[in-house]
Amino acid sequence: MSHLLSQHKSHRKLTTLVENRTTYNAEYAELNIYETHIAAEQVALKFDFPIIASMLTGKKVMHIDGFDAFDFFPGESVVMPTNKEMIIDFPIATKTKPTQCLALGIDAFKIEEVVGKFNHRVAIENENNNWDIDQSASHLINNTDVNHLIERLTYTFTHSNTSKDVLLDLMIQELIVRLLQTKAKSLITNDTHIFNDTRIGTVIKFIKDNLTNKDITVDQLAAKAYMSTSHFHKQFKNTLGISPIDYINSEKIKFSKKLIKSSPHLRMSDIAYKSGFNNTSYFNRQFKKTEMMTPQQFKMSISG
Repeated sequence: MSHLLSQHKSHRKLTTLVENRTTYNAEYAELNIYETHIAAEQVALKFDFPIIASMLTGKKVMHIDGFDAFDFFPGESVVMPTNKEMIIDFPIATKTKPTQCLALGIDAFKIEEVVGKFNHRVAIENENNNWDIDQSASHLINNTDVNHLIERLTYTFTHSNTSKDVLLDLMIQELIVRLLQTKAKSLITNDTHIFNDTRIGTVIKFIKDNLTNKDITVDQLAAKAYMSTSHFHKQFKNTLGISPIDYINSEKIKFSKKLIKSSPHLRMSDIAYKSGFNNTSYFNRQFKKTEMMTPQQFKMSISG
């Protein structure tokens, strides 16, 4: 994303070498771009509104309550609730290669408005499945939809446009929905008690229990959720941001990666079959779609 900063660099002023801050304002949000030009440790940062922080260049080491310390690289984001403190190390920042990060703050009123619409849209009868983003921190890795939105937001914030506020409003609403879908997907797929509390959760459990079954259909999943096929497909995608078939394939790819790691002697055709795919070519396409590399390239990347 560093190419998006050309306009920013031509206008910003450097007043400090550690977390130099430039702010761009909009009606419901503000974009802060931080630049650090020397190695530093234990730099504290906190906001009085929810933010999504995304790395642009370089590397940080993040210390956030509830997480083990982790490396933070370009292409990754962290969602931080109001007044949640981050302690940050900058191990590789230099004058010629600064560490750059953005922090997008969103008005709490706007978040509540979009959250209300989202929960209304994904509500399932007699089930308590309300989602919010301003409750706990989360670390997003390789979330393509979120990354593309942040790129568009950064460009729009830093360039003059007569429709700037309207465009930003639409993108911010979409970003909040994407974050809600990410959180819903994480909770539904990883929290075992939700398996039994929601129809979508029950379907997710069925998929996990029958992952290598080659004959799972959307009609079958809809029946498990006691919905029509069309309503189920819409409900699933609205809630998780992914279609049922794409979700099944992504879970099968995760399973195949474990097989490649644990059984390197197996042929790729065997890996495909054991992972629930009917043929190797479809397996290869889905693997590359998900992992941005072929199964063979993945095997080589972990072979040492």
